[in-house]
Amino acid sequence: MVTILSKEHSIVNQFISEIRSASIQQDRMRFRRNMERLGEIFAYEISKRLAYQETEIITPLGISRIPVLARQPVLATILRAGLPLHQGLLNYFDRADNAFISAYRKHHKDGTFDIKLEYLSCPTLKGCTLILSDPMLATGSSMVLTYKSMLERGAPEHTHIVCAIASAQGVNYVKRHLSTHVSLWVGAIDDELTAQSYIVPGLGDAGDLAFGIKM
Repeated sequence: MVTILSKEHSIVNQFISEIRSASIQQDRMRFRRNMERLGEIFAYEISKRLAYQETEIITPLGISRIPVLARQPVLATILRAGLPLHQGLLNYFDRADNAFISAYRKHHKDGTFDIKLEYLSCPTLKGCTLILSDPMLATGSSMVLTYKSMLERGAPEHTHIVCAIASAQGVNYVKRHLSTHVSLWVGAIDDELTAQSYIVPGLGDAGDLAFGIKM
């Protein structure tokens, strides 16, 4: 299942317009904060799909019975670009365990590239709800490779993949290669990928915009 938040008129579109804007992007702090805001909105929407249990809460004047989360999800992100989006999710699921993965493109002289994973810090995932975030879903290959590598830590009951901007090709790739126990949440979907696999119109390099240009 794919949920596209920008299809409905909401404040999501304001934040997406700002992370795309070449002029507003010059303010790194605002770019990070807008990614964080999107993470918070994704967290709220995903929370509607999670399991709840009724709990008695003692107030100063009595007892209130309120349905609260039965358990916290595990939050995972791909370094470094995913950190602001991850923080937004963590702001809402503030008791969640966290996982971090290092993935990057290793480019070759002929213009092709491979996806390399170098670091994985992760709790057990067996039977949990996993929320895996990355701001950009271009070809989808890094997301699929990351997810499959995480399965070595146990199979989640269900996984929610969160991306601010995705390409149509990346969405289709994820749908073809991942199981039915995966839901995809995106802010917006763009139709075009360049020969170098960058999303058009996209927003550029999310990691560079958030944290500075890398060597």
